[in-house]
Amino acid sequence: MEKNIIEKLKQAKLLGRSGSCFPTFSKWEMVKKSKAAKKYIICNASEGEPEVFKDKFILENYPEEVIEGIKIALRTMGRSSSAYIYLNKDYYPEFKEKLEKIIGGQPISIFKKPEGYIAGEETSAMEVIEGRKPEPRIKPPYPNEFGLFGYPTLVNNVETFYYVAKIAKGEYKNTRFYCVSGGAKNKGVFELPENWTVEKILKETKNWPDFDFFAQIGGGASGEVMLPAELDKPILGLASIIIFNRQKTNLYALMEKWADFLHYGNCDKCVPCREGIFRISQMIKNRKLEKDKLEDIFFVLEKTSFCPLGRGIPLPFKSLISKVLNGKN
Repeated sequence: MEKNIIEKLKQAKLLGRSGSCFPTFSKWEMVKKSKAAKKYIICNASEGEPEVFKDKFILENYPEEVIEGIKIALRTMGRSSSAYIYLNKDYYPEFKEKLEKIIGGQPISIFKKPEGYIAGEETSAMEVIEGRKPEPRIKPPYPNEFGLFGYPTLVNNVETFYYVAKIAKGEYKNTRFYCVSGGAKNKGVFELPENWTVEKILKETKNWPDFDFFAQIGGGASGEVMLPAELDKPILGLASIIIFNRQKTNLYALMEKWADFLHYGNCDKCVPCREGIFRISQMIKNRKLEKDKLEDIFFVLEKTSFCPLGRGIPLPFKSLISKVLNGKN
C-alpha cells in the first residue's frame, strides 16, 4: 500500500498545508536519506491563528487518517524513529485520550503546546519539546538536517499527514481543507479542489456575501486583506477565508485585535518584532497612523526580523490600510 511513498508524494505534488507550500516529498526524502542514528517526526497541531480551525476539524473527524500518516512516516524513516504530536493547548483535553487510543503501542507521544503564537513555529516547537522557552532557531541548519535533540526531524502539519494517508491508499483527489469564517453565512471547514479560486469556494459553499465586504486570506492575524475583485485566484498559503462587512467593521478595532494578538504571541527575542509591533499597537490604540513611521517600521520588520512571524506582521496592516481604510480599490 505505501511502497515508494516518497515517489507517490512527489507524483501527487502534495505541498505542506501549514502555509509554507514546501513540497512534502522533498522533506521526506531529505530525512529519509540521512544516515543519523535517530530521526524524529513532529505532527504540528499547534493551529494558533484567530478564527482558523481546520486542523481541529480534521482531528475531530479523521483522527485515524492523521495517525496513519504519522505511522507511515515512522516506517519510512526507519526503526530508530519516534514521533510527537505537538497539540494546541485548547485541543489537548479534547483529543489527547482519543488520539492515544488510536496510537496504541506506536512510538508517538502527545505534547501540549504552551501559550503564545510563536510557540507554533516549527523550530520553537522543537525548543519547547526539548524543555526550553518557545523561541525560534536560526536557519540554516534546517530541521531536516539538525532538528529535535540535534537529529534530523520531519515536521508536517495535521492536514499534511491526513493526505499522506490518502495518497498511500490511492485516494488523493487534489483537494484541501478550507476554513471559512467571520461574517460568512455558512461557516465551516470544506474539503474542495486545491485549484479553486476564493470566489468559487465562497459561491459553491453559499458564502458569497450579499453585502459590501472584504476578506482576510491566510489567517486571522497574519493574513492578507483582499477585495472582492481580487478573489479570482486560488489560495497558495494557509487555506483560511474570513469575511468582513465593509460597512459594519470597525477597522481600528480589527487592527487593534491583530496587534494585541501578535504582541502577546511573539517571543520578544528580536528587537524589530518586539519594538515594531509595540509601536504599531500604540499608533492604532491612539487612532493616529503616522504614514512615514509606519512604512519605516514595516520595512524594518520585513527585512530584519529573526523569524517569519515578524516578517509577516506588516501584511495584514498594509493591505487593510491601503485597500479599505484609505478607500482604495
